[in-house]
Amino acid sequence: MYRFFLVFAFIILLSCKEEKEYSSVNLVNWEKRKVNLNSKDSLQEGSTYLSVYSQIYSLDEHRTHDLTATVSIRNINKKDSVFIVKAEYFDTHGNSIRTYFDYPIYIQPLETVEIIIDEVDKEGGTGANFIFDWKVKQAVHEPYIEGIMISTSGQQGLSFTTQGIKIN
Repeated sequence: MYRFFLVFAFIILLSCKEEKEYSSVNLVNWEKRKVNLNSKDSLQEGSTYLSVYSQIYSLDEHRTHDLTATVSIRNINKKDSVFIVKAEYFDTHGNSIRTYFDYPIYIQPLETVEIIIDEVDKEGGTGANFIFDWKVKQAVHEPYIEGIMISTSGQQGLSFTTQGIKIN
């Protein structure tokens, strides 16, 4: 009877799945970067679109290959900060998956902050994308945003990049 109980308890423990917390959600403590922008500041506003890939097709349209995506948000200015006002992640169908933050954060001169989409996070699918809303001072470069997708399996590796496009 005792053995039966131990085997039963062991099976129950193995069958319990802990919900995966993706690193892409809490990689950076965005609250620490929060800044209040004065409405009197004459800041230029804009938005950048970035395509990212949680998965790509492999062999045919019925098979996909999962990828890890690094979203790199760079301030390419030597002297001025840039401000990202909102970072929102969408799936292949244009549905919002998550908003990383919806308030202004700063990125210091020549600093880079990143969002990681784990390989096991397949919500974005083959046509995932981000929209970043930002503000910069007059005559300051907008943030440079790019995506780096990678996957390795055995001795094979796959990697490629995408660049953000200013959409307004």
